[in-house]
Amino acid sequence: MTRRPVAVLLAVVLAAAGCTTTEPGGDEAAGPAPTDRSLVGAQAPAVDPTALPTVEREQGPMRLADGLPPPTNRWFSGLVFGDEPQPVFPLPLAVGLTSTGFAYGLPDVRADGTLIAGGYAPQVQVDLGESVTGVVSRYDAATVDVDLVAEDDQVRGTVHLTRGSPVVRYTARTAHGLGLDRSFDDAGAGLPDGVATAEVDGRTHALVGVDGLDAAGALDGSGSTLELGEGESVAWLAAPDDPAGGSAALPELVRAAGEAVEASTVSYATGTDDVTTTVGYETTSGGPAVAVRFPHQRDAADDATCGLGSYATVLGTVDVCRATELSWRSTAREPVVGLDVSDLGEPARDELVEQVRADADRVLAETRPADTYFGGKALARDAELWTLARDLGMDDVAADLRASLLTDLRLWTDPDGCEERPERCFTWEPTLGTVVGQATAFGSEEGNDHHFHYGYFLYAAGLLAAEDAELAEEVAPVVDLLAADVAAAADVPAGDGAPMPALRTLDVVMGHSWASGPSPFGDGNNQESASEAVAAWHGLALWADARAAAGLPDEGLTSQARWMLSLEAASARAYWTDFDRSDPVADGLQADVTSLVWDGKRERATWFSAEPSAALGIVVLPVTGVSTYLGEDPARVRDNLAEALGTTDLWADDATWDVMFGDQLLMYAGLMGPEEATAALEVARELPEDRIDDGSTRSWLLAWLHGRAD
Repeated sequence: MTRRPVAVLLAVVLAAAGCTTTEPGGDEAAGPAPTDRSLVGAQAPAVDPTALPTVEREQGPMRLADGLPPPTNRWFSGLVFGDEPQPVFPLPLAVGLTSTGFAYGLPDVRADGTLIAGGYAPQVQVDLGESVTGVVSRYDAATVDVDLVAEDDQVRGTVHLTRGSPVVRYTARTAHGLGLDRSFDDAGAGLPDGVATAEVDGRTHALVGVDGLDAAGALDGSGSTLELGEGESVAWLAAPDDPAGGSAALPELVRAAGEAVEASTVSYATGTDDVTTTVGYETTSGGPAVAVRFPHQRDAADDATCGLGSYATVLGTVDVCRATELSWRSTAREPVVGLDVSDLGEPARDELVEQVRADADRVLAETRPADTYFGGKALARDAELWTLARDLGMDDVAADLRASLLTDLRLWTDPDGCEERPERCFTWEPTLGTVVGQATAFGSEEGNDHHFHYGYFLYAAGLLAAEDAELAEEVAPVVDLLAADVAAAADVPAGDGAPMPALRTLDVVMGHSWASGPSPFGDGNNQESASEAVAAWHGLALWADARAAAGLPDEGLTSQARWMLSLEAASARAYWTDFDRSDPVADGLQADVTSLVWDGKRERATWFSAEPSAALGIVVLPVTGVSTYLGEDPARVRDNLAEALGTTDLWADDATWDVMFGDQLLMYAGLMGPEEATAALEVARELPEDRIDDGSTRSWLLAWLHGRAD
């Protein structure tokens, strides 16, 4: 959680071979029929945001060209929102705008205690000699253009950033000079003609002409003033580490840096075992760009020349490549309906029936919360309880739970609800182009955490409508809007308001989502609960399957949801729970979990609690049938629990688990194997009621552990 001028369509290529699989411990979830698809520039889903009541909110200044969807929840959101632009982290570089130009630097990445820090520290500053304001004028999945607009409202030049590239490019829109805060000299032997270099903190920085421009010739005698004609471009490249590859490869990298990256594309393919994600770099001549390969992309080399050096980033050591595209694989994940209780023995079944009845009596006597976060969690919790009652043959309890759930779900999904009441309904906010639930929570009115919140609604709707076509059709107008708000495949027009941006929260290059809407932070955007992001795409996949079963238009959503689910689960492990502790970047880190990930730092911390158990629990919850992805390294699960609980003897004392998120951590412990699941089951029976998360029940805790115990 975060406590926090041309319209552009995200080019998405959908190339999917669908399949149906079963996740261990759950029912078979209907998947898309096998098919081959290739859709360039995917169409927006057929939703109408203006069907909701419009409530416009003051969102503050936006440095954004007319017609562009406001880029909330992006790695570069801090450039657009807030009184002053924030530094951003294309990575491995960090870039900041100044009152007269821009600056960039290669962060000095250090680990100490529970923090890996790599903040913005400018090393090369570029000065236009007059006041300018940075305005984002174009963006797509991996590239961003920022126009530098002078006081006469004329664009002097454009800064071009590429996600995952050590290159910053600048194009002059009018003939003018640039002042540099350090001298760049003719590089001399070893590098191509026309290149100038400077030594900055012991590292070579190259100034490269783009599309044949002689960058060295454009410098004055001091090497600190650069004269550019209209339309001319230069680029800066910070040389990589690793003398064995980096310095030898520098000429090759410099030549690639002279290739202008103009846009990016995204494609994916889903299969039985893996999903493949491809990011393509469109350059002026079609040649390769300079890009890095992040830890979650280790196998990305199909159409790339890698091993050209490395950089330290807060995410780990990254390899340098020349590539027209980078493709990488993630383990395929399928949505899971409920928990498998079909093989329980009689004692376990009797225990579970008794607990389900007690939990049902409790939740049916309560009023579910009215805000979109806790209200969504309660719907998801009770939908899970309903699946248990149904699968245990408790028809009376199941009927009562379903009736209660449908009453609330219909309340939330009434398109006109906010014209009649101040809460438990959704509105359209036309300034940001987003759906906002009433009442708000955790800054949701400015775009924060929408995938966390709406993922619970998608999950509940997907479970309840799985075999109820009439219900799916009834709630689809609003539930589809929630899905589009966080995961539309392409921009969604919205009358006179701002369009919904494509893939609002998902950073495709990094393989994970961002939580903050405006990102008003000096360390970039952040995401805390990676597991709730995974849960969001799990909910999206269940809802997509329910829609498909009801005969509603699929529009590729079943494949897209599985891709997003698989991608996010892989990155959640790579950077939150199971990162490589042997990476030199982690030298000095005294934490096995980094629960709060930014572009400029990673830390074992939360927005809401200093308890060690909170740092692990927030990246585990909500435990569902798909959460088995968290247990693929049982030894790491044990280490993470030892850190969170302050002991290596996990079962010495029941009081060990009397901590925040104790129930979620017990379910996490069940992933270590049958013996540990049995031990966890004994503790779970006596766990204090206030240690059961409000998004779960003791019934779900017991059912999860019974399914894994001896």
